[in-house]
This record gives sequence, structure tokens and C-alpha cells, in this order.
Amino acid sequence: MSDPISATLRDQTLKLLASGEATSRADLVEALQVAPSTVTGVVRRLLEEGAILEEGVGRSTGGRRPRILRLREVAGVFAVSELGAQHARIGLCTPDGRLVTAEEVAIDIAAGPAEVFDAVALAFERIQAATAPGQALLGLGVALPGPVEFPRGRLVGPARMPGWSGVDAQVELSRRFSVPVVVDNDAKAAAIGEHTARDRETGDMIYVKAGTGIGGCLVTGGQVYRGGRGLSGDVTHVRVADSGERHCSCGSQGCLETVASGAALAHQLAEQGLPIASTHDVIAAVTDAEPTAVTMVRHAGGLLGVALSGLVNFLNPDAVVIGGALSSLDVYVAAARGMLYERCLPSMTQSLSIEASVVGPDAALVGLGHLVRVAADVRPS
Repeated sequence: MSDPISATLRDQTLKLLASGEATSRADLVEALQVAPSTVTGVVRRLLEEGAILEEGVGRSTGGRRPRILRLREVAGVFAVSELGAQHARIGLCTPDGRLVTAEEVAIDIAAGPAEVFDAVALAFERIQAATAPGQALLGLGVALPGPVEFPRGRLVGPARMPGWSGVDAQVELSRRFSVPVVVDNDAKAAAIGEHTARDRETGDMIYVKAGTGIGGCLVTGGQVYRGGRGLSGDVTHVRVADSGERHCSCGSQGCLETVASGAALAHQLAEQGLPIASTHDVIAAVTDAEPTAVTMVRHAGGLLGVALSGLVNFLNPDAVVIGGALSSLDVYVAAARGMLYERCLPSMTQSLSIEASVVGPDAALVGLGHLVRVAADVRPS
């Protein structure tokens, strides 16, 4: 159930069962306002995953007595969150690392760690009370949009996070929660989630998170390659030709982020007079087939392909996976794919898979769930 509609129905179903608003398939049909066959499919998948149980029978309302549905009792939950520039995606995972619910809350990363972490803590409390009341918090995982020394959890010169450089995020979060805490870079956490969802059949994989900013990661031998200080994968500041030598937040010029990221596209389209202020607006414009937006996004995807071509020739991966918000735009992914086929050696692309994420916006949360499970040394009940 990796498509957005199914993921939404899954989360809504779990929330309804957790709150007691629904206890049967008939209740879910009425509450969700969807076809009985749709509810049957969602329930079947949750039963197969072990997220819910079916037991006993309820009171009949004229037909066959309904089977009672309930959440499977677990020993506790993990709280996970991916922070962005203007929003945070918050979720809860079971002890086996399975994401059971997720939602977005507004934040301003420029407000600084204290204010942002306070907002995240309140969101965790609310979502836990609504979705897993009475369950113990076993661990916490947070993904940040900047370079993170792993496993220490300290930020190192994040270009788009004013006031965060040198912050020991793991220490700050540990002060708020008396549980094991994991802090990682957002692209690396998402790469772990993506690789896990693909059942480790992908082989060596370059993962790129293309959203407001751009981050990258190499997964080889089933493990994230982190480098000497855990700071590997920073494709954001790779210099690319045809960049227009735009100034980057890092202080240099011509970086990939200045031409291929959501923030760059929003800025460039606004310069063209379009009412665009965010990555979300860019996506909406392309979805509406706005000609200038489509052209610029196609060019940006091609420049991403240029930046990745040297890595593909050097590393010879089995797959290149593009995640993040821009991966939802076929024109962006297709342009990157076309440029990789054009720029890379035929021997490198002969069996190379180049595609969009199969996990979507929850990739980092899924990855964090697995990282926290290891850090907390929790065994599923």
C-alpha cells in the first residue's frame, strides 16, 4: 500500500480503531465514506501485517453479526519525525519498525532548535494520545535537513538551518525524552526506509532526496555508506554546468541546489512572474501543466542527472532512486533518467534501474523506525 490514497486510508483506519470510533468493517465504511470493497482491502492488508486483530462478534443490526476489529497490543511505540523547512512529518512505529500513523505539522526551521523541538514534542504527545493511548514511548528518531555526524547526532554547517550549526540535537532531544534517541540526516534516513521497503533486493543504490533542498546517500552491501564523520552524500553542493552561476546558501556559486531543488525552482518561477512561493506550488503548477513550470522542472531534472552521472560512472550502482517531493513529478524523474543514459557509459546503465521512490513521503519515517529499533535494542512482542 505504497500509493498515497491507500496510505491515507490505512492511517485513517488505524486512527478510527485506536480511538474506538470504529470496531467493525461496517463502522469503517460509514466513517470513511468509501466502498465496502475498499475497506475489505485495507483491513485484509492490516491483518496480514499484524497491525490489527479480528476476534469475536458484535451486535447485529439486521444482518450477519460483524466481526470485531482492534489494534494489536504491543509493548510500546517509537516516535519518529522528519523535519523540513516549513513542516515536520510526525509518526509512530511499532517495535518491529512498522509505521502505523503519520501526519504533518507546521514548523519554521529558522526559529531554532528550542522552538522546533518543543513543537515536535507537543505533536508527539498529541499523536500518541490519539493513536496509541497508554502505550509506552520506547524510543525517538528525528531526521534533519542538514549534515549530521552519526551516531553522535550533531549538526555540521547546515546551510538552510540558521542557528543550528554545532547543535547536539541528540542531547537536546534526550533532555525532553527519557528514551533512546537517534538523529540522522533526512536523505540517509529515507534511503534506509526505501531500501527496507524494497526487501533488500535492490543491491547497491544511490538515493537522492529532491525536495526543498537536495540530499543524497549511497547504500552498499545493505548498509548506508557514511564516510569518516558520517557526512557523506552531500550532492547539494556539487557544481554543475549550465547553472547560471547562481549564488548558493553555502557561499559558493553554481551548486546543484541553486538550479535543481524545489526552493530554487520556486524562486526562479517567481522571477518569471508566476504566483509560486514553495515547492508545493511548483508541484501544483506542473500538475496543472503550466508551460514555464514544466520547462523549468524538466531542465532541473536534467541537471540532477548531470550531477549524478559522474557518481554512477564511478560507483556502478544497481539503482538510482529519486525520492522527496519532486519525485512525484514524472517530468523531473524522466529528465534525470534521460540525462543519466546520455552521460553515463553504456556498461553502467545496461542494467541500471532509475526510478522514483516506492515509499513516498514516509521513507524517512520508516528508516528512522528501524534505526531507533536498533538503538533501543527492542524486540517485537
